[in-house]
Amino acid sequence: MSLISSALKRIKPSQTIAISNKARELKAAGRDIVALSAGEPDFDTPENIKEAAIAAIRRGETKYTAVDGIPELKAAICRKFKRENDLDYKPSQVTVGTGGKQVLFNALVATVDAGDEVLIPAPYWVSYPDIVEFCGGKPVPVMTTIEDNFKLRPDVLEAAITPKTKWLIFNSPSNPSGAAYSFDELKALTDVLVKYPQVWILTDDMYEHLVYDDFKFVTPAQVEPKLYNRTLTMNGVSKAYCMTGWRIGYAAGPEALIKAMGTLQSQSTSNPSSIAQWAALEALDGPQDFIAANNKVFKERRDLVVSMLNQAKGLHCPKPEGAFYVFPSCAGTIGKTTPGGVTIASDEDFATQLLEAEGVAVVHGSAFGLGPAFRISYATATSDLEEACRRIQRFCGSLS
Repeated sequence: MSLISSALKRIKPSQTIAISNKARELKAAGRDIVALSAGEPDFDTPENIKEAAIAAIRRGETKYTAVDGIPELKAAICRKFKRENDLDYKPSQVTVGTGGKQVLFNALVATVDAGDEVLIPAPYWVSYPDIVEFCGGKPVPVMTTIEDNFKLRPDVLEAAITPKTKWLIFNSPSNPSGAAYSFDELKALTDVLVKYPQVWILTDDMYEHLVYDDFKFVTPAQVEPKLYNRTLTMNGVSKAYCMTGWRIGYAAGPEALIKAMGTLQSQSTSNPSSIAQWAALEALDGPQDFIAANNKVFKERRDLVVSMLNQAKGLHCPKPEGAFYVFPSCAGTIGKTTPGGVTIASDEDFATQLLEAEGVAVVHGSAFGLGPAFRISYATATSDLEEACRRIQRFCGSLS
């Protein structure tokens, strides 16, 4: 009899976390490493949010709370959805979890049975298919192409839907590609989804505020109100509010689903940190001007990285609309050989040899379901990005 459950054997550790850990280990061992693998803003949490947390501690807000969020935060989330997305939700339709990942996990564990299919456009965030596998469901990658800027086409979506399809996981702006869908692009997809009432939509809007070049963000239930009753709209404070370590994610959707997710959370973690919840309340209700200031820096970094990577031999890097990632193709390096005689047979080889030769940590594209490519996070100091891109150019130039 195995100690480890069959459910756990279906999943593997997050490859993005593994590569970030490897970079930290090499750095601790004295290697000169530039890590571009972690999806985490390098800006500090704004002072007003920190002060709200300190004030909460001083008020004694240090006890257990309602399992899926304090009423004050749920009310703020309802205001956010109305103000920014023109979506009407009641507090009973809102859940708060320990980061967006727990919210996604709760939703899928609460709804997915063995054999249920979950459509996941590729490239995708590494955790989506593993959570589906854990539930006993079947993740179904739905491929996009670099020619379509990694955006899902309506005909490809429709072809992937079967009678077993239960969810579509939709992420815009995307981790890892940064691709974001305009109103018209999203409407073309929701027109397909309206025709299939058994398909629910789990939309991951975590990068909502990280968009550039006057791009206007929209979310599925906003674009197509007919989908409101079968959409779970997930978001959080991690990325836009520079609060990754605070671990607060939230979602809104049909009451029955929210209640089921709360039941699951009551038997796993119970409530998210009481202090972090009060900080998140201030994030949502407080000043928002720092987001535009941060985005100006992110946009400059995006433009720098795209320009420098497109000057590297064998790479092609599209310019994304949002998030803080680029997802360049390294197809032009496949089959080439390093000065040490190692053949680059895959994007994983590319990432491994780049780390060995130049000390630059990136995540290979096949970890996100689509290669040959790799992901770079430009949520790091501009000087580090310049140095990393110079090293990538040098590495690519050394291949023969």
